[in-house]
Amino acid sequence: MSERTDLEAAYVLHSRPWRETSLIVDVLSRHHGRVGLVARGARRPHSGLKARLIPFQPLTLSWFGKGALRTLHDAEWQGGGLLLRGHALMCGFYLNELLLRLLAEGDAHELLFDRYAGALVDLQATTDVEPVLRRFELDLLSELGYAQPLAHRADGGDIDPARRYTFQPGVGVLVHSPPDPAYLGKTLLDLAAGNLDDATTRAEGKLLMRALLSHYLGDKPLATRQLLLDLHKL
Repeated sequence: MSERTDLEAAYVLHSRPWRETSLIVDVLSRHHGRVGLVARGARRPHSGLKARLIPFQPLTLSWFGKGALRTLHDAEWQGGGLLLRGHALMCGFYLNELLLRLLAEGDAHELLFDRYAGALVDLQATTDVEPVLRRFELDLLSELGYAQPLAHRADGGDIDPARRYTFQPGVGVLVHSPPDPAYLGKTLLDLAAGNLDDATTRAEGKLLMRALLSHYLGDKPLATRQLLLDLHKL
């Protein structure tokens, strides 16, 4: 029996052409997680669907069907859409790619949905995007169960802000031993508290998050991260 979902809050993460007139749309929904939808006829000249099925806009979607691809029935814009530009736009696509790569299809993460919506608002409101990205990366890893506590060592001991430590995925914080990457205890404590005011915390936090995400993403690098790196070099 076909399943139906109506008026589900969602954001478009990615879309691609399908057959002659349709789209396949990957969305992040509040109660159903990441879902793949077929938007039939969305590429026809007089279809209003394509104009609504764009990233970073709050939508309510209705769909039906079972299996990996459901059929989109309706899409309504909820107003208050964002207009990300330049670097903030690329950062938004970076968040989308992280979600596409790391979220299992059909796993609901309502808190992560809210954090994603908040991160988009923050990207539009500030030119200082680094804290926004680091906080979302930490939220994502935590929601997926990948993050170990940063505020304590793996053996339960306290972290000294002045000492250097390493972080091992699946284990946690360990006293540093070369040649593993080293992070100041203050950096780990700041990240645990969501405090990214310090320049060293920002620099080391970026390196730590890059290493952690690479561990879980596997051999295929993120396309948007490489593009951001290339743009930074210009």
